[in-house]
Amino acid sequence: MQFNASLYRKRRAANAIGLTLSMASMGLGLAVLLWILYVLFSNGISALDLTLFTQDTPAPGTEGGGLRNAIVGSLMMLGLTVLVSTPIGILAGVYLAEYGDTSKTAELTRFVTDIMLSAPSIVLGLFVYAIAVATVGNFSGYAGSLALSLIAIPVVVRTTENMLRLVPGSLREAAFALGAPRWKVATLVTLRAAKSGVMTGLLLAVARISGETAPLLFTALNNQFFSTDMGKPMANLPVVIFQFAMSPYDNWIRLAWGGALLITLAVLLLNVLARVAFREKVQR
Repeated sequence: MQFNASLYRKRRAANAIGLTLSMASMGLGLAVLLWILYVLFSNGISALDLTLFTQDTPAPGTEGGGLRNAIVGSLMMLGLTVLVSTPIGILAGVYLAEYGDTSKTAELTRFVTDIMLSAPSIVLGLFVYAIAVATVGNFSGYAGSLALSLIAIPVVVRTTENMLRLVPGSLREAAFALGAPRWKVATLVTLRAAKSGVMTGLLLAVARISGETAPLLFTALNNQFFSTDMGKPMANLPVVIFQFAMSPYDNWIRLAWGGALLITLAVLLLNVLARVAFREKVQR
């Protein structure tokens, strides 16, 4: 084959242009991210004190206050959401990857999952409002957890399916050759091999729902007082941040910055701890 110098120069030029645009896009994204983090830390670090965790949200016009009721409410709703979405999402992902190659039910499940992934969170919140709030007659933490579950489940399903499909087919064939039934191969072989990716999907789902405000406005609403009753309106950090950030009170705005920084740090810490714990488990 004869060397084509002209074609080589064109390809080198296209490669250089592509790399330059890619690096510029990455630099722009990193610059915006660092700017957002700088503004968040510079405004929110002053609100991270003991009163933030020991006092409830203040009434309008009062001084001080904290976010204890909102923190507890968010933790309760997120905990229930994880308990609901984790088994449903993982089992659905296992079914789609291991059993649903030619199934009509699997095709319908994938179609519905894709719709839920692309649906705006406010639409899911209105849906839960119509079926779980308007029919009952009151807002509640359970309705908030249901709305968050509808957001988290598709993320877990899709990530689990994609990770299981990356497991080599030879691993399944080896398990089948040893006489293992299909359900054991799916749960004890392929799922165990893809647990790192499945954990990543779960963490992505938790990170996404941690800051969702619109669904909670229509379901859990808010509560100025401390409450652990999931059957009633419940305070939560996203709605409190949304309301306080637009208020004319300086202490409310300060608490809003502190709540935003708290969510950011919590999601970061959760990801780091999960990675460290998983790595230690592999090394054993």
